[in-house]
Amino acid sequence: MNLFKNSRFFVLAALFAGLAAGLVVGCKKDKYTDTSFVAAASSAGKTGAMFTITQDNTGLVTITPNGEGATTYDIKLGDTTRNPVTVAAGYNLKHVYAEGTYQVTITGHDLKGGTSSSTQPLTVSYIKPQNLKVTVSTASLKVSVSATAQYATFFKIYYGDADNITPIPYDQSLGGQTVTHTYTSAGTYTVKVVALSGGAETTEYTQVIHVSNPIDLPVTFEDANTDYTMSDFGGNASVLSTDPANSANHVMRSTKTAGAQTWAGTTIGGALGFATPLTFTVTSAKMSVMVYSPAVGLDIKLKVEDHNDGTHSVETDVLTTKAGQWETLTFDFTHNASGTPALNTTYNYDKASIFFDFNNPGTGSVFYFDNVMSLSVPLTQIDLPVNFESTSVDYTVSDFGGNASSLTVDPTNSSNHVMLSTKTNGAQTWAGTTLGTASGFKTIIPQTATAAKMTVRIYSPAAGLDIKLKLEEHGNGANSVETDVLTTKAGQWETLTFDFSHNASGTPAWNQAYKYDKCSAFFDFGNAGTGSVFYWDDITLL
Repeated sequence: MNLFKNSRFFVLAALFAGLAAGLVVGCKKDKYTDTSFVAAASSAGKTGAMFTITQDNTGLVTITPNGEGATTYDIKLGDTTRNPVTVAAGYNLKHVYAEGTYQVTITGHDLKGGTSSSTQPLTVSYIKPQNLKVTVSTASLKVSVSATAQYATFFKIYYGDADNITPIPYDQSLGGQTVTHTYTSAGTYTVKVVALSGGAETTEYTQVIHVSNPIDLPVTFEDANTDYTMSDFGGNASVLSTDPANSANHVMRSTKTAGAQTWAGTTIGGALGFATPLTFTVTSAKMSVMVYSPAVGLDIKLKVEDHNDGTHSVETDVLTTKAGQWETLTFDFTHNASGTPALNTTYNYDKASIFFDFNNPGTGSVFYFDNVMSLSVPLTQIDLPVNFESTSVDYTVSDFGGNASSLTVDPTNSSNHVMLSTKTNGAQTWAGTTLGTASGFKTIIPQTATAAKMTVRIYSPAAGLDIKLKLEEHGNGANSVETDVLTTKAGQWETLTFDFSHNASGTPAWNQAYKYDKCSAFFDFGNAGTGSVFYWDDITLL
């Protein structure tokens, strides 16, 4: 920008006009045509300029020309400006340069029409941006970045998720706005912010971040995009680990360290809890957790609360029944622990903590847990085929006669879910387990003139044991049919086929008129319980 642009003609004209006006005022009747003072004027010489460079990375330079005898100066700026700029003696001009070195030529003009020129270098350099302040925040897979810096003219932001990503320009003049980026997968990334000076100098800031989806039910520890960070307290130490029974499965390993508090525990996730609150009702407020305990009879406490108000809580306890193997523990919050707040369905329960071997100090014992699920969501009634893999199906079973059953993992593949049934010591010879609740299957088994066949995969502790399968009407147990098959393998899976056209001796035959919709299994039928354990899976109608 030029603050003074008059040509030499106007400068000289003004000078002569001033002189003439003075002479007229002094003696109005005389005429003065003497211009000898021009001849006596000094000649232009020793021209130069003083450069004042503003140190704010704007590139603004003030050029003040000087010299002997010059009344005006022509200044060639040395950059892409085509024409020289004329400046009167005693004045200056201001011009914005990019960072670099320029040759500036100053030509002085005297009253006699003489000139004197000189060229001198001008170096414009920008300083590093200073006081760079960067704010980085994450939410799920998204990161938000804002930055400010003194003397910065531009910003570039690198998000760290690709080596060849194009830097995103960030214009600070827009008011320090926040820019966001969404990652395609969870992980640890390095965010880099580069503050540009407008020239070669830069200032950088880096921050390592971790992004992932917030934890939510069901918790399976298998989603690579979910943050499974646990929050330990009281001396617990938890880490994501592999299943002790199957290294292909991921579980949480919690150690109640030596000397840990009696109330040591682990919050599942962080302080914000689950992404979705639990949906408890006065009659349905259950959760299940698969637990791998070092001993039988240890108290496992589960507590849920409002992450905004810890006094809004409810907790309940279940004792382990197995050691060194997986079992599914069901926590019913309608039966709150003695001396603790009762269930209140108006509360916003969205945070859960688990306590291992509650009420005993830590001894270094190690627990594993997996598949944290809410059982208080509407579940689909069980129906054939049954594979125990759906999180939306009610796999509740009904034991009788001394059987004890629970959903667990396959003893040969813990990524597979199966039903475990124990014929406890002293159980009745007819002890068994009904699939589902008393209402049986959702769909009546299709009727045909001949008896139906069903298959069941069985993992038996011994060969030659009688496995009985019985079908009946859930509203009329007398309308039933049953048949038996002997196991042929021990300690491995086999598929047994049950043909109801060959009903067990002394029991009702297949009847096409009956509405079979309920199924019960009897393990080692005819013998009293000895604590033998059976696994079963994949109940299918042929």
